[in-house]
Amino acid sequence: MKRINFFLSLLSLLIIQICFAQADTKQFTHADTLRGTITPERAWWNVLRYDIWVKPDYEKKFITGSNSITFKVIKPGMIMQIDLQEPLKINSVSWNNQQLKFAREGNLYHVEFPSSLAAGSTETIYISYDGFPRLAVRPPWDGGWSFVKDKLGRPWMTVTCQGLGASVWYPCKDHQSDEPDNGASLSITVPDTLIAVANGRLKEKKSNNNGTDTYKWEVINPINNYDIIPYIGKYVTWHEDYNGEKGKLDCDYWVLDYDLEKAKIQFQEVDTMLKCFEYWYGPYPFYEDGYKLIEAPHLGMEHQSAVAYGNRFREGYLGRDLSGTGWGLKWDFIIVHESGHEWMGNSITTNDLADMWVHEGFTNYSETLYTTCVFGVKAGNEYCIGIRKNIANDKPIIAHYGVNEEGSGDMYYKGGNMLHTIRQVINDDEKFRQIWRGINSTFYHKTVDSKDIENYISKQSGIDFSKVFDEYLRTTKIPVLEYKVGADDISYRWTNCVAGFNMAVKLVDAKTTWIKPTEKWQSMKKTDAGNFSVDENFYIKVQKVD
Repeated sequence: MKRINFFLSLLSLLIIQICFAQADTKQFTHADTLRGTITPERAWWNVLRYDIWVKPDYEKKFITGSNSITFKVIKPGMIMQIDLQEPLKINSVSWNNQQLKFAREGNLYHVEFPSSLAAGSTETIYISYDGFPRLAVRPPWDGGWSFVKDKLGRPWMTVTCQGLGASVWYPCKDHQSDEPDNGASLSITVPDTLIAVANGRLKEKKSNNNGTDTYKWEVINPINNYDIIPYIGKYVTWHEDYNGEKGKLDCDYWVLDYDLEKAKIQFQEVDTMLKCFEYWYGPYPFYEDGYKLIEAPHLGMEHQSAVAYGNRFREGYLGRDLSGTGWGLKWDFIIVHESGHEWMGNSITTNDLADMWVHEGFTNYSETLYTTCVFGVKAGNEYCIGIRKNIANDKPIIAHYGVNEEGSGDMYYKGGNMLHTIRQVINDDEKFRQIWRGINSTFYHKTVDSKDIENYISKQSGIDFSKVFDEYLRTTKIPVLEYKVGADDISYRWTNCVAGFNMAVKLVDAKTTWIKPTEKWQSMKKTDAGNFSVDENFYIKVQKVD
């Protein structure tokens, strides 16, 4: 019987190892590379501006649209990659009053100019397209167009496309590293019984004298492709001013007409949120475009200057506390989390989807900082420690580069707890705050790699956190602090860690003692170690060994 159990255990272990090996050797396609890489047909031009127009047909679930793409030629080029996902199709591409040739390859088109364009020139192409867009199945996680009805049976439409890509609904250069430097406009033609809202400021509302109106919205700041989003429904609005670090910030709120009164009560939290985040992260990054919170038929998304809200005017995450501590029921999760992305994710965007933890880890930690700001350090610590129960450690947080792949969902809770651990090691909240503000000023309106953020934190703190980032972001390991008790001393070391891991930790007992373990055993007097109790704010495991 023991032998049978042994072989069953061995077989189970082998299956687990095979599964992990398969996960680690995931096969990517040519289409993945075309989507996630700066291909030669993308490399020679830089997007300066998008001017998009779209007209959705609610009954047919069909869209007609166009995009004028203004770009700068970085180096001579003749063939351009334009992304537009099936089943949408490009009907024509024109440049300087000339029709250009184009050919489809899956979810992209190769557009050919009559001759190589000169480096340094600024050009504009006009693309018309139409078709039946992919319909969202479970927005915002499984995105696309949403053609739904509100509670009164009236049309309600929007889009969600992070990760999936903006090319699911309009033609563009669908890569996070290239944002339109000079902003974008979105014109939306809808029945005159509906209202259309989008990013930035309303520049024009025009009657088309045929039962439709066109609303033109514009941002002047760089913007992620996936953040440019239309919202269409029976909206009403109100305006408030927020007196922030850079002066008056326009705050506008758009909700369905029957939700106006409860929205006015719930959205009072925005003022506190902005105060807390400006304290920790620095000024709101888009004063020029304003801040909007817009009711959406899905839970929420961080659409720049037009944050989608679908938390049903409840505290917590649809009335739940993700931390299990009670603190998460004292504020509206979507207002806090999705607005936090205005700093990390929108102002600062990763070049590659693989580094998405920079968006989600920091924004998850903004929940802790908000809780700290409003309810105190103890409350913030308890909230952060509480969300650890959601960590799976199923695969590394940072995914494969160049194939448009996201890493583990642990980028949220584990990413936040890694940053909380780093905060403990820095052991100086004012320095920590200045580092966070420094990140937002140094990389303001820029695209970055994970290493840019990692190196900045190490440099500004004066502490080499490279092994900490490698441990938490690039492996599924959680460092184990082993210790053993001798007659007069206590020995300790790090295990289950990357080579060279030497993060300092704080012991708490009658007094506070700092130790800096390595992978080799070190010793300290018992009187210095107390009961060898490690501060629980460090996301590590502690194990006593014989």
